[in-house]
Amino acid sequence: QEQLVESGGGLVQPGGSLRLSCAASGFTLDDYAVGWFRQGPGMAREGLSCIVNNTTYYADSVKGRFTISRDNAKNTVYLQMNSLKPEDTAVYYCVAGGHWGQGTQVTVSS
Repeated sequence: QEQLVESGGGLVQPGGSLRLSCAASGFTLDDYAVGWFRQGPGMAREGLSCIVNNTTYYADSVKGRFTISRDNAKNTVYLQMNSLKPEDTAVYYCVAGGHWGQGTQVTVSS
């Protein structure tokens, strides 16, 4: 069964960091572009970042704070999130090969 599973979300204070993981099973992530999206309360889903081969792209809202990377040996893509702000609070999703993960909640609050 092909699926993506996100992990690494949680509660963090403003200015803190989290690293999200997107692990694939049943298919090889390296064969696809992988993207990270988020959806905050009452908000539309927002594209944040993607990695195509080794080229990375970022939305202006996260550029300089978030870093996407991949570990092909672990069939996993990461999203390192630094300098988190309350407005980063959302459910974060990864997508690849037409598959979406179930999402992981990130809450930034003091």
